[in-house]
Amino acid sequence: RELAQLPQVVAIGECGLDYDRNFSPRIVQVKWFEAQIELASASNLPLFLHERAAFADFERILKAHPDICSRTVVHCFTGSQNELEAYLALGCFIGITGWICDERRGAHLGDIVSLIPPDRLMIETDAPFLLPRNLMPRPAERRNEPAFLTHIASHVATCRGDSAEHLAQITTENAIRFFGIAS
Repeated sequence: RELAQLPQVVAIGECGLDYDRNFSPRIVQVKWFEAQIELASASNLPLFLHERAAFADFERILKAHPDICSRTVVHCFTGSQNELEAYLALGCFIGITGWICDERRGAHLGDIVSLIPPDRLMIETDAPFLLPRNLMPRPAERRNEPAFLTHIASHVATCRGDSAEHLAQITTENAIRFFGIAS
């Protein structure tokens, strides 16, 4: 709570539920996820969320807190069309990473990314993870970095039938508005 009051803090997160690795028992994850939502509400800060293999619980918990959903980004979205539509129905922003650039695991995102309203789309690197698989030449260290955001934006723009410049403009405006930062 004390740290959330600092002027450089622009969101609560990354927080959420990860049932893929289960580093913590699910009941503990749910308890602290709900506490972090309450902290965001009390601090009047947006939420930056992580969900992995936990959609049903995630959606149920977010539905119980409708006031925060329009100030929430589902970071690194990799889910199905049904999951995307559910998050959008709640009012969430959707963060797309280099996962969309992976023809093995993220091809389905290319088919559904155009369903995200322009005013709720964000792009992100998830650095140092999720190096775009179609990035050429491949960096020797094989780690993602913010410099590759333009590659992700270009790929997302192509999938949406948009220009990279327009996509960069709308996602920048979204980030500025979402995080309440000066342009």
